[in-house]
Amino acid sequence: MIVVHHLNNSRSQRVLWLLEELGLDYEIRRYQRDPKTMLAPPELRQVHPLGKSPVITDGELTLAESGAILEYLVERYGNGALLPEAGPQRLRYRYWMHYAEGSLMPPLLLKLVFDRIEKAKMPFFVKPVARAIANNARRTFVVPQIERHLDYLEGELAKSPWFAGEQFSAADVQMSFPLEAAQVRGGLNQSRPRLMDFLARIHARPAYQRAVEKGGAYGIVT
Repeated sequence: MIVVHHLNNSRSQRVLWLLEELGLDYEIRRYQRDPKTMLAPPELRQVHPLGKSPVITDGELTLAESGAILEYLVERYGNGALLPEAGPQRLRYRYWMHYAEGSLMPPLLLKLVFDRIEKAKMPFFVKPVARAIANNARRTFVVPQIERHLDYLEGELAKSPWFAGEQFSAADVQMSFPLEAAQVRGGLNQSRPRLMDFLARIHARPAYQRAVEKGGAYGIVT
């Protein structure tokens, strides 16, 4: 039995969604973030040394990292579903599977960090300096980087309705989390209609809705 070690409001929601798309049986073991720090509980370190989610166990296998998990599930259990045929679309699929976390998430994470610095409690004489540094980093580097990525992605979806081509694939599942994060905290809005349409289409998928129902309340941590 596949077991998903599921942390609320996390990337593990993508794993539940993929499992629903593939129609696989699985078990959910739930973990809750610390309400103050928003960090994963220490119990997750008993599953994987890094103590982060998502992690799955499948028999004797323990596997972390969203992209690796999605690729494993598709290749092990998908019977060709959600995986483009060999050729240019397969290469495009591989690209987006790695791009989501390797390129798109870092500036979004930096935005989250600098936003939290601005709101954090600190001595009054430190606060103006910390806020100035955070604001300057966001204005001169972080936000321009996010804008560049969103413009790039908007253009890519002009080429095909899904990231890897004409058919929905696991690459679209992988791309969902950073784009949902971008909508919450990265400035993604109706000025980029193709990306917003992508989010509307994935949110309307029955498998996505079942995954949210089973995984519990889902909102990107802000």
